[in-house]
Amino acid sequence: VQLQASGGGSVQAGGSLRLSCAGIGSIFSIGDMGWYRQAPGKQRELVAHVTRLSSTKLADSVKGRFTISRDNAKNMVYLQMNSLKPEDTAVYYCNAFINSGTYWGQGTLVTVSS
Repeated sequence: VQLQASGGGSVQAGGSLRLSCAGIGSIFSIGDMGWYRQAPGKQRELVAHVTRLSSTKLADSVKGRFTISRDNAKNMVYLQMNSLKPEDTAVYYCNAFINSGTYWGQGTLVTVSS
């Protein structure tokens, strides 16, 4: 089982990006899923979280700009990021509880220039 993230890149402030994360392998159940990020010199922080029933929670710093969603049939989780700011620059990691274990994606870099 692994998580494969994609969709990072470079964008100017005010732009948008959509991150995707796919669960791959022998998956029987996926519980909570989320996105974290780690900026240079900072600790990893929770950005957004979604339960299996699609109840969501967003960090205060991204509320009103980011949206998390999931597709249970495809074992996917998404992060739509709008109105991006330079302070959103970080490596973004997806996370999921799969088959009673916690898994992390490989990280995808998001760079926002002013």
